[in-house]
Amino acid sequence: MAVAPTFAKHDLPLLGSTFLTDRAPELAKRWNNVFFMLGSGGEYAEALLNLLDEQRKAGKIGDKIAMIFVADAFGVDAAAAARKAAARHGFKLVLDKSYPIGSQDLSPLLNEAKAQAPDTFIAFSYPPDTVLVSDQARVLSFNPKVFYTGVGTQFPFFKAKYGPGLEGQMSTGGVAGDSPLIKEYFARHKAMTGKEPDSWGSPVTYASLQILQQAIERVGKIDRKAIVQEIRTGTFDTVLGPIKLQDQVLKGIFQVGQWQNGVFQGVAPGNLKGVKPLIVPKPDWKN
Repeated sequence: MAVAPTFAKHDLPLLGSTFLTDRAPELAKRWNNVFFMLGSGGEYAEALLNLLDEQRKAGKIGDKIAMIFVADAFGVDAAAAARKAAARHGFKLVLDKSYPIGSQDLSPLLNEAKAQAPDTFIAFSYPPDTVLVSDQARVLSFNPKVFYTGVGTQFPFFKAKYGPGLEGQMSTGGVAGDSPLIKEYFARHKAMTGKEPDSWGSPVTYASLQILQQAIERVGKIDRKAIVQEIRTGTFDTVLGPIKLQDQVLKGIFQVGQWQNGVFQGVAPGNLKGVKPLIVPKPDWKN
């Protein structure tokens, strides 16, 4: 976001495939050339808690949630959004604690969470913390029905590290695993780089580049203002399917995913094409 004023000054389109802020509607009014491709943090929290509410109504989980989060802007903001969504849906936060960035041992927090016997565990974590939480939860035999961790859960290194042992683990993002477009994208990405892409920001980033390419082609010349206007109003064919931005914000992408048979599959929102049911309870840990 730091570069947004400079982009606006020169009428350059800025497609933010890593922006995640609840200020998107406000900032879109300030800068008509900035596009928010991941939506807002509040939307992710609401998608998760709405999904948990559905599982509770179906009798699959109870109302106790244990939540931990890294003590920086990302963790604090994500936890605040989840806290509000949990209250709206009538869940009980039996643990709600932060941990310092760079923590090397989270077992005390995990033991504290385990002692509360929650059906749902949520960690708003960075990749090193996500691995630490996942490793130490196994050691402590802490395996609630819903196990949700943060950034890194969607990444190919996570799949390579845990293999079948990550079945049922959840996080942000997700893809329509049966989509021919997604399958083709994953195959081409692996052929070029030797690795699969992640299942959150990577396909969104690629879709943003497809939008930019098609906008330029339709305008037919490098007219920055016209290209920005085309992005604002046009409909585009992408790896995620047809996309039309709403007030400069990308809607209709998966906000909750779960590892299912080797695919980080989108499970919410439930009205999206290619969504699959949540696996509850999460299977036992496998080493």
